[in-house]
Amino acid sequence: MMENLRIAIQKSGRLSEKSLDLLNEAGISLSYGSRKLRSVSQTFPMEVIYLRDDDIPQYVEDGVAHIGIVGENEYREKKCRVDLVERLGYSRCRLSIAIPKSNSYESLEELNGKRIATSYPVILENYLQEHGIKAEIHILSGSVELAPSIGMADAIFDIVSSGSTLISNGLREVEIVMESEAVLIANQNLSVDVQSMLNDIIFRIRSVQAASNNKYILLNAPNESLQEIINILPGMKSPTVMPLAEEGWSSVHTVLSEKEFWVNIDRLREVGAQGILVIPIEKMIV
Repeated sequence: MMENLRIAIQKSGRLSEKSLDLLNEAGISLSYGSRKLRSVSQTFPMEVIYLRDDDIPQYVEDGVAHIGIVGENEYREKKCRVDLVERLGYSRCRLSIAIPKSNSYESLEELNGKRIATSYPVILENYLQEHGIKAEIHILSGSVELAPSIGMADAIFDIVSSGSTLISNGLREVEIVMESEAVLIANQNLSVDVQSMLNDIIFRIRSVQAASNNKYILLNAPNESLQEIINILPGMKSPTVMPLAEEGWSSVHTVLSEKEFWVNIDRLREVGAQGILVIPIEKMIV
């Protein structure tokens, strides 16, 4: 009997919610309760185990889970022997150095001899070494942003999303060390069957991502401007053009990235496009 593909996901928080949403959109339905540590999909041969995010890389390296979804920051920090197989594009954040906002700051060299509190000593130490900075690293497991205010450190190195936590603790960001997002990691010794299931998952994920980044565009175009509009909206291959009941007009259908559409909308209107509809795409196979 073929084994299930075992995936490790953070047991709570926004990364967990977005990861479960992604799997659901990829056709993998799961039952999940707040105290549940394991669930099995009825629509795909997959078993999910719910873990602390900083444990996921080690569980994947050890083969307890075949694959895992984790923040790139944890993947880089743990330095486990696993493969990064797909970037997932959500739970974006950055890891930055911050100092009290009342302190002056001109360059990274000012951190020489300073005390920096962090939960990510490996990433920080590598960064400081690359830039020839010698600082004292204090490892904390949480509430890193409090360290300067209680005299434990001169600066911090931590995750920054909106920056509101820094502001509320009287800190300001001075150096961005790395950008992070959710990534899919895999054990380096997968069986042929498990690798085949992983390939299927990656295909589904890419289809979901392609759909979320693109929109189905419909518009009415005067025939005398048809070629100009087609040049603006090339589509995946070329737009679909169908005559309307009203003579001299055609309906143009295409798929565009949302960014491309908003860049070109004024040009479309200038050449006579009317009745423009922008429709979300559920799945897109390319």
